[in-house]
Amino acid sequence: MDPAYLTGQRVGDVWSMDVRQVTARGLIIQQSKTSNRVTMEITGELATLLERIAKRKREKYPNGREKVYSSRLIVDEDGIGIGRAALRYRFDKAREAAGIAEGEFQFRDLRAMAGTDKADSAKDIREAQARLGHSSVTTTEIYVRKKRGSKATPRR
Repeated sequence: MDPAYLTGQRVGDVWSMDVRQVTARGLIIQQSKTSNRVTMEITGELATLLERIAKRKREKYPNGREKVYSSRLIVDEDGIGIGRAALRYRFDKAREAAGIAEGEFQFRDLRAMAGTDKADSAKDIREAQARLGHSSVTTTEIYVRKKRGSKATPRR
């Protein structure tokens, strides 16, 4: 879930993320739905996450034998890229552990949450637009508005 929230990408794009997308320029994401290309700076929590993944992929079996890892960023305990069903299962278990009902929050909601949080923290919706890879700020406004709701002030 961390890669989904930190990058604000769709479930399928997160699932297919590969170590070869991590470059000196950043994490390069070619969105499957729109073919838009997003180059995400590798800083802050994303840098920490990618380092944690790289460290885990350097681990060996208890007998000292090297593990063979998939080039996918998201792998299981044995280093094999997980399938979509496994990703879904793990998300469902995490949601259940957090005490959130199934209908209240879905994996895809992480994308809207990432866009909304970015727009709020940067005080600029264009930052969220860049993160989400939207061609139009109008699309980003729809995402942010649905998640945040409208703002109002009291009469007095």
